[in-house]
Amino acid sequence: MSYPCRIDLHMHTTVSDGTDTPNEIITHVREAGIELFSVTDHDALKGCAIIRSLLKKDDPAFIAGVEFSCKDERGRYHILGYGYDANAPSINDIVATGHGFRMSKLMKRLAFLKSEFGFDFTDDDVASLHSLDNPGKPHVANLMVKYGYASTKEEAIEKYINKFHSKNEYVRPEDAISAIIRAGGIPVLAHPSYGRGDELIVGDDMDDRIKRLIGFGLKGVEAFYSGFSLKLQNEILAFAERYGLFVTAGSDYHGKNKLVRLGDTNLTDASAYPNGLCEFVDAVLSGT
Repeated sequence: MSYPCRIDLHMHTTVSDGTDTPNEIITHVREAGIELFSVTDHDALKGCAIIRSLLKKDDPAFIAGVEFSCKDERGRYHILGYGYDANAPSINDIVATGHGFRMSKLMKRLAFLKSEFGFDFTDDDVASLHSLDNPGKPHVANLMVKYGYASTKEEAIEKYINKFHSKNEYVRPEDAISAIIRAGGIPVLAHPSYGRGDELIVGDDMDDRIKRLIGFGLKGVEAFYSGFSLKLQNEILAFAERYGLFVTAGSDYHGKNKLVRLGDTNLTDASAYPNGLCEFVDAVLSGT
């Protein structure tokens, strides 16, 4: 099989916390010369449905994706799902659960900003946030900048929004993984080396984490990632080979909400494909 030279399997649209609409994502994917891509909006399938309706015959190959922010007693995990049946009850149920947690967290975050810092927003502002598909930190941060509570979106997030810590309102990793599998999809651990904030997970800690998630049904790891050093990349590739996991590559592009370029995955070309990435591309493009 001939593999695409440029792939990016981790990006976000305005359906979650990106700044590009699904239509703009397609345009930018074409301009970047990407041959295989996936949209992985947080707790949402809508962006992928829109993408599919807009794709033309000669457009790059597309894989349906999704990303769940998960947490349990051992830490936080971002679980990606690829190639699922968008009509399957399991994937729709877990998306609804994640969305419900996200909306509840939004209201608690706004209440925290008001009680701790005196930041207040109008009813129209709150209604506008609720009208979004999946409002998150960038949306609140942009509103803070609008009112002069912070000079930049980055300052708003780092200095104020990240002071808020929500308890117990996360999808558990085993539930996300199970839902993806039951929908015929492939569950993948996003940017495995990164935990909460500046936390870096390596060595035996990473080994324990991956083995535990494999026990839940994890099938792959995102080894090629925009924020990885060569050392981190090679460690994740070694774990993938050790445990027979699929490998994926993603930039985590959010448009103007992150300083990450579309297609920036640290995967140079098709000749650099490890076996796990070849197997993943074969699996999703063949529909298995």
